[in-house]
Amino acid sequence: MEYDWDAIIIGGGPAGSTVARYAADGGAKVLVIDRRSVIGTPLQCGELVPSNLQLKNLCPDVPDIDELFCTPDEAISRETKTMGFIAPSGKKLVYPFEGQILHRPIHDQKLVEMAKTKGAEFLTEVRVNDIEGHNIILKNGERISSRVIIGCGGPHDPLRKKFWKEKSLNIAVNFVLMDGDFDDRVDLYFGSTAPGGYAWVIPKDGGANIGIGIQTRFSRGKSLNTMADDFFDQFEGEVTYRGGGYYLCQEALAISRKNTTLVGDAAGMVLPSNGAGITTAMIGGRIAGQVIAEHIRNGKSLGQYQVHWNKQMGKVMKYSKRGMSW
Repeated sequence: MEYDWDAIIIGGGPAGSTVARYAADGGAKVLVIDRRSVIGTPLQCGELVPSNLQLKNLCPDVPDIDELFCTPDEAISRETKTMGFIAPSGKKLVYPFEGQILHRPIHDQKLVEMAKTKGAEFLTEVRVNDIEGHNIILKNGERISSRVIIGCGGPHDPLRKKFWKEKSLNIAVNFVLMDGDFDDRVDLYFGSTAPGGYAWVIPKDGGANIGIGIQTRFSRGKSLNTMADDFFDQFEGEVTYRGGGYYLCQEALAISRKNTTLVGDAAGMVLPSNGAGITTAMIGGRIAGQVIAEHIRNGKSLGQYQVHWNKQMGKVMKYSKRGMSW
């Protein structure tokens, strides 16, 4: 059959742009569809990622980390050398941790630019209404065909919603950007402060990203908004932005089926212990992009994506889950 595209990717965030970058680099004809006018906005996360050196220690089975993660200086707001873990009693344990706090919109736009330099094309301010076989149906009724369809649209990804019915653990999140003077240490709060999840204070240039994620089944009837306000009130500063949503933690998920596959938050590629999802999305995105390119070139099975993901990140995801209350 003739298709309009080799690969259509739903969602142009870190997962989607990375899939596009590597699939296009491998010779695939790639289109990314995103409903936003500017990819990377609105802000939806804590913006913290490990340094490349730290990531090599955390994910020893992931190859060529420096090649995958080449974050430009303008996308980095601040750096940290330590991380604190704080119990409800107030007891704090501080560990060495090399991390970068991003300007997330700039970071995501740089990933888009990298994908475009490899030949990927982007279609923004467009919504996907349905998926039928090899066809994407847009909200305006237009049909676009693709050999492979990839869902990178986060928890609400339309491909996941239609074809993946597995239950997932949903962590509800509320966060703010606050101006003020904050130490350069990242602090994570556990226990009754954020039941079934965690809260964070992540310093930025001139302020901090402060948030909380909970499992509502453990909140004893207390709403996320109330718990979030109680947490935010502990800190001094002017709130300049409010955001929220939720992320998925998936115990087991077949991430490829027939001509479709999921990457990033849509595939539950979030570390259960701390909600980190940017780096995992990009690791999964590179694997998926490379496998898709080989699938187009020589018929390599899309199931190899799952195989390589398990090899590179299976142990990390397993150990992270042990630190989470399921």
